[in-house]
Amino acid sequence: MNTSLAGTVQVVTGASGGIGAAVARAFVAEGARVVLHHHRGGERAAALASELGGRRATLARADLTDERDVDAMWERIVATHGRVDGVVVNAGIWIAEEVPVCDMSLAQWRHTLDTDLTSAFLTCRGFLRHLKAVPRDDASIVLIGSTAALFGEAGHADYSAAKAAMSYGLTRSLKNEIVRVAPRGRVNCVCPGWVATPMAEDALRDPGVVHRATCTMPMRKVAQPEDVASMVVALASPALGAHVSGVVLPVHGGMEGRLLHP
Repeated sequence: MNTSLAGTVQVVTGASGGIGAAVARAFVAEGARVVLHHHRGGERAAALASELGGRRATLARADLTDERDVDAMWERIVATHGRVDGVVVNAGIWIAEEVPVCDMSLAQWRHTLDTDLTSAFLTCRGFLRHLKAVPRDDASIVLIGSTAALFGEAGHADYSAAKAAMSYGLTRSLKNEIVRVAPRGRVNCVCPGWVATPMAEDALRDPGVVHRATCTMPMRKVAQPEDVASMVVALASPALGAHVSGVVLPVHGGMEGRLLHP
């Protein structure tokens, strides 16, 4: 099936992580060129770029919570590639320690919202400014949310709040704004549940955690990064996702907010 992604340029933020790397590989498999954003994961990003090939993958380092850094990153990307067709907003953090709101510091709350939500705003703003400067009909933004946005997550209200704002408020506002600069532009959000990534590997070593994570899912399995990447590619594709915008797509094995398995 032709995704019509061959020859396009796709920016993937947080490309040094498990989902970001899988998305980058999936884009390259479709003939796209990728810009691998990283902040502190430089060695992993460089190894991925080497794996994908210099003609297909380039690196872009930036602190996405820093306005000047993000603007400079977009300037470098545009100077190198001339035109960017899509961005996958994947960079973010999840603090493993459970901290109820009554015990959460304002510093933690602000840090998570800056890292997960403000970074998404700055990334999308930079891309929309590029679209305004370099007009075209089609463009795509795919944000990576979380099932925490759908169901909440006790002990992680900072993360849940940031991802909910991204998944609903930001996604559904931007899908109305992108068409002002790219008439067939689309903005969608993918919300994964538990995924076997380096960020989650410590928690997933505990069989009890895996049991609790899957007992609300008909499909009792933890997703692989490729499960998420395939949905991102479909939404980013100007062929497969041509008439899909404003969608919040769960990728969670049918998870519900109730116990399905003992």
